[in-house]
Amino acid sequence: MKLAFSTLACPNWSWDLILDNAVRFGFDGIEIRGIESELDLGRMEPFLPDQAEETKNKLKKLGLEICCLGTSVSFHDPNAYDRAIKEGRDSIDVAQRLKVPYIRIFGDKIPDPARRQETIEAIASGFGELVTYAEGTGVTVLIETHGDFSDSDALLEVLERTKGTAKGVIWDINHPYKLVGEPVGETYSKLSKYIMHTHIKDSIGEGYSARHCLVGQGEVPVQEVVELLKKGGYDGWLSFEFEKRWHPEIEEPEVALPAYVEYMRSII
Repeated sequence: MKLAFSTLACPNWSWDLILDNAVRFGFDGIEIRGIESELDLGRMEPFLPDQAEETKNKLKKLGLEICCLGTSVSFHDPNAYDRAIKEGRDSIDVAQRLKVPYIRIFGDKIPDPARRQETIEAIASGFGELVTYAEGTGVTVLIETHGDFSDSDALLEVLERTKGTAKGVIWDINHPYKLVGEPVGETYSKLSKYIMHTHIKDSIGEGYSARHCLVGQGEVPVQEVVELLKKGGYDGWLSFEFEKRWHPEIEEPEVALPAYVEYMRSII
């Protein structure tokens, strides 16, 4: 298994500093969710068509990979459906250009429980459109255990209704455990055949109020997750999603990132 970190952890770092510190701290890769103030993948300078080859060459020279591109795409809001499709397709294009294997989308919310099935069908339809677009590109579209779809059964309903093969799951280990109260063994047993990428995080507290903390210092059973993945033959990424961009009060990346590598290397 390989270690990466999401750029959510370092919202003030330049691209060059992200690369330098990834090497310095001992990471194998980087997950992109913003570079400085820019969240639009198509507008990030290192990923523009005329910069892509240089970026790939630099990553190769440094022994790093970009493991996933994080988008804001979700399909629970019918008024934003077309915009989500466009962002998703544009993100697949960027991933193909950079030879990144995954993009991340959300199911996100079920705004009205009375229209649950309608929402699930809409999410599966949008997810399916992107999966179809990604077929043959080398890019797989991953939906995250997040929001109302932290519940494995709800996420399975979407997956089973989504057409195409270029699809899978990002297992964010915090969300099902803290937001739904699902034991990690239950989440893994239900979603294992779809899990292609894993977000590692730790937290203290309950539900949405749980505070991010350094991995190994909280209540999420990270070591149990790693053991489940190892026993299941998972050899993908363990990507540290430390949400400094959204929670500026948590530890600085210079503290959190090397601590993550040290802890994870000790349990892998």
